[in-house]
Amino acid sequence: MGAIKLEKVEKWFGDVQVIKGIDLQIEDGEFIVFVGPSGCGKSTLLRMIGGLEETSRGAIVIDDRDVTDQPPARRGLSMVFQSYALYPHMSVRDNMGFSLKTAGAPVAETKAKVDEAARVLKLEPFLDRRPKELSGGQRQRVAIGRSIVRDPTAFLFDEPLSNLDAALRVEMRYEIAKLHQTLNSTMIYVTHDQVEAMTLADRIVVLDGGLIAQVGTPRELYERPANLFVAQFIGSPKMNVLPCDVSGGSYIPAGGRPGKFTASGAATYVGIRPEHIEITAPGEGQCDGTIDVLEYLGADTFLIVDGGALGQLTVRVTGQSDFAPGTRVGLTFQAGHESFFDAAGQAL
Repeated sequence: MGAIKLEKVEKWFGDVQVIKGIDLQIEDGEFIVFVGPSGCGKSTLLRMIGGLEETSRGAIVIDDRDVTDQPPARRGLSMVFQSYALYPHMSVRDNMGFSLKTAGAPVAETKAKVDEAARVLKLEPFLDRRPKELSGGQRQRVAIGRSIVRDPTAFLFDEPLSNLDAALRVEMRYEIAKLHQTLNSTMIYVTHDQVEAMTLADRIVVLDGGLIAQVGTPRELYERPANLFVAQFIGSPKMNVLPCDVSGGSYIPAGGRPGKFTASGAATYVGIRPEHIEITAPGEGQCDGTIDVLEYLGADTFLIVDGGALGQLTVRVTGQSDFAPGTRVGLTFQAGHESFFDAAGQAL
């Protein structure tokens, strides 16, 4: 079992509060990702769950057992850090089995668990090598294997891929996703990289200033952001957010033309994802703009459009684009794909 519950958890450093009363239920076997900008409290919250930071107020419950005041060794969790922290003089096998050896586990049991972890992580050919003979991705797999052999209640990952190059990050994302499917264990993963969050998580916890801005599946956060912060944090490139007025059944972007208003309440902002904007002739759609920059990425091209009073908008088009900087275009927002927000930035 690996259910984890946070009840009104707070963290204070002197007079500074960095975690501001968080309630969260993590189900057994769930892959949860904490994501947010630097300083939002995601690593602090993870370390509190692991027992590496004291909990100032509230309770942390693991499998119906209050562990708030328990040391890390009594919580049954295993943590993988950004730093591999491998012993350079030991082989891969000895690194992976070290925690079992120090706990006095029988040699045969240690060997069996290390061999099984090596099989899962495809490390069998490297068991007799030392860390200096491994690539960055292989070292990170060894660090993960060291956690697997302990058979923890849950795995805690603190930005484990930050030290890897782009290609290795993609490879290790796949490895971690497959590992979760194989072990079916609870995993809590901290990252500032929303691509990792979107591709790995069963649910994402978006943190902002020590508070939870929204919890949901990647699709829920992308399609139905609860507020402006989530709307512009989740998604690459981010959602276009424009000031607007509402009149009857229509919304009107500042200096633009009406579109159908599909929410209730008073909208101050309308949000639209780059892939939900169509390029039309000037004078058509919700607004006009001038193409400033083209970003060609192979399968997609992003058009950065100067919308005048509306500011800068990003439009995603498929494949190669025949547009050129300086071209005047109309922008049509696909009906039903808009998000509306009130003056406080909350979704309507």
